[in-house]
Amino acid sequence: MKKGIIMLMTLVVFAGVKVKADEGMWLPMFIERLNYVDMQKMGLQLTPEEIYSVNQSSLKDAIIGLSEGATPQGYFCTGELVSQQGLMFTNHHCGYDVIQKHSSLEHDYLADGFWAMSMDEELPNEGLSASILYRMADVTDSIVPFLSDTLSASERTAAIREITSRLKKQASEDDKYNVVVKSFFSGNEYYMFVYTVYQDVRLVGAPPSSIGKFGGDTDNWMWPRHTGDFSIFRVYTAPDGSPADYSEDNVPLIPKHSLPISLDPVRENEFSMIWGYPGSTDRYLTSSGVEFNMEYYYPSLIEVFGEKLAVWKEHMDANQEVKIQYASNYAMIANTWKYFIGQKLGIKKLDVFGEKKAQEDAFLAWVGKDAGRVEKYGDVLNVIDADYKKKSSGIKPLIIASTTGVGGAELISIAQGFSGLEGLMDKVKEEKDKDKRAKKQEQVDAEIASLKEGLAETYKNYDEATDKDVFAKMTELYFINLSPDMQPEYLKKLVDKYKGNYGEVANYIYEKSFLSNEAKAMAFLNKASAKELKKDPAMKVAAEYMAKLMAAGKEYRKEGEDVGKAEKLLAQAMREMYPNKKFYPNANSTLRFSYGKVIDYYPADAVHYDFVTYLDGVMEKEDPTNDEFIVDPKLKELYNKQDYGPYGQDGRLVVCFLTNNDITGGNSGSPVMNGKGELIGLAFDGNWEAMSGDIAFNNQVQRTICVDVHYVLFIIDKFAGDTRLIDELDIRKSAPQPIRTESIATEAAVLVQ
Repeated sequence: MKKGIIMLMTLVVFAGVKVKADEGMWLPMFIERLNYVDMQKMGLQLTPEEIYSVNQSSLKDAIIGLSEGATPQGYFCTGELVSQQGLMFTNHHCGYDVIQKHSSLEHDYLADGFWAMSMDEELPNEGLSASILYRMADVTDSIVPFLSDTLSASERTAAIREITSRLKKQASEDDKYNVVVKSFFSGNEYYMFVYTVYQDVRLVGAPPSSIGKFGGDTDNWMWPRHTGDFSIFRVYTAPDGSPADYSEDNVPLIPKHSLPISLDPVRENEFSMIWGYPGSTDRYLTSSGVEFNMEYYYPSLIEVFGEKLAVWKEHMDANQEVKIQYASNYAMIANTWKYFIGQKLGIKKLDVFGEKKAQEDAFLAWVGKDAGRVEKYGDVLNVIDADYKKKSSGIKPLIIASTTGVGGAELISIAQGFSGLEGLMDKVKEEKDKDKRAKKQEQVDAEIASLKEGLAETYKNYDEATDKDVFAKMTELYFINLSPDMQPEYLKKLVDKYKGNYGEVANYIYEKSFLSNEAKAMAFLNKASAKELKKDPAMKVAAEYMAKLMAAGKEYRKEGEDVGKAEKLLAQAMREMYPNKKFYPNANSTLRFSYGKVIDYYPADAVHYDFVTYLDGVMEKEDPTNDEFIVDPKLKELYNKQDYGPYGQDGRLVVCFLTNNDITGGNSGSPVMNGKGELIGLAFDGNWEAMSGDIAFNNQVQRTICVDVHYVLFIIDKFAGDTRLIDELDIRKSAPQPIRTESIATEAAVLVQ
């Protein structure tokens, strides 16, 4: 999530198919007007105020956006508060990076799990933040009327920035809140989100990867699934309850609302509701956008990621320390790689292109029936199509330059971190005034001190032999895929010198560069010189790679003046074309909810998938020779004894279940709730048959894969023995219902007879 320079495009808006009750990522402030009646019919038992309210505690106060820093603009995962002591559940893969950072050969929490048996043992995580939405507001009328159609794209952007800056400053209440303003429906609407951000978030518990990541890459995006994908954190505050940086004096957050947990077994067709921070969807993408993704965008990413993963895996399999170091990055890239593969296959199988074309034909027919519409909307699709055609020629060089060059080997990233020092040293050399030169030298000294301080962290998850092989493979892909004018001159000379042997090129650079390992980097910083910095081969390659990337991106990012207007008009036209339709906006990492039900599905002819999986399936998949399918001995012991405590039913323990809720990336860790607002599971994945779901929702096959809360509680209680956490939770179970009931009137009639 944090590394590499991968430009993910937010594309255009289009619509036409009828929205079903289980499709849609809805804004909570409109729940009463748009969704409440439908949700009640499906089984919701809460009032609108219990779900979303600014003036009183509501369900939204228990939903957390996970990110980094005090002013996040988006969220990589979702969490939920489950106790009045700030306890938070999220996915194991959401906490994976944190768990990895705390791991070492001596304490391998990825392999062995981690369980704090007291609050004193809970581990702080620098940079990790938890945001809770305080309120949201429609600020469209404060922005759109001031954006004249005569403004150029750059002028429009500047005007929006000026207005939103003013709105955010006012709403922040002297930086008490983090305020985010985002565009919806291609700039037709704007909404403001006001968050409280907590920056002391500590790791409380995580199962071993054999549970939290069971099935690994093989089972990723697949059903049936048997993964206990959860981890546990706690949010802390200053003693007065306000957000604060980490301190031993901090206390657990007392939230406005925390989710109760249902111990009732999940039932087929029961109501399900998911809240969270979905990252990005392109549901209203045009057919030309689909074609662009399929033919130009996905293939290069799939190739590069696949090659990098292969190199990493070879080294990780051979060295346990390397396996720990690269675990988080590997998991992230592998997930993305498989996602693109699945989406490419799904788009083709479900004929998403054909569906989009049919929608566009209907749109053009509607436009053609009215002269005013022809004048206003007649050319929007042509403008958008032309833009995609222009982008198609420039996207591959941009992707290759960003993923194999600047974002290829870690050495290049490290070199970029030293570029600031190079710039400061140049300024010292250029300065003639003695006093000013001394001031600039102080800046150089401060930068050197900062680099020294961060050196251990820079190289913590770096292995020289692994990275050298990555560099060789990425350089090879760069030269194979890009024309000579895109190839860095210095690197080109080395490739020629070693006759195309990229391994030898890598050997030379890593041998000569002072950045290839921590010891050499520290030795340089102890006697730093501008001359040594400038002649370092890694610094040279990094600088040239960045120059080529900037050149590739310059033309690509130069959006035509008419494209933004066309996208805005298209979104506007859709609502005019379908005046009675309830439209939901594309996901953009703002708080949303979706609703549906627990349900099975039929992925193919004569194939039926049940809506739940059991612990039995874990044992059936066990393979001691495969890291992805190892079963922990204690888990096997509990299974053999059927020692499930109150979490099993009829001698079995549910692990995962399915719903037809609408989610995407960013929803990982989202709470799955029943009609009473009780937690029944955690969303963690989509299914392979519906990988095109970010572009087109398919009600027949699209499913959300959830870890059942019974399995979560079982692992905490019976497997880990961390019963203090169980004691914190508000666990509820419905009273048993009588097998049959008879009315008093009927009984009285019998007595009279």
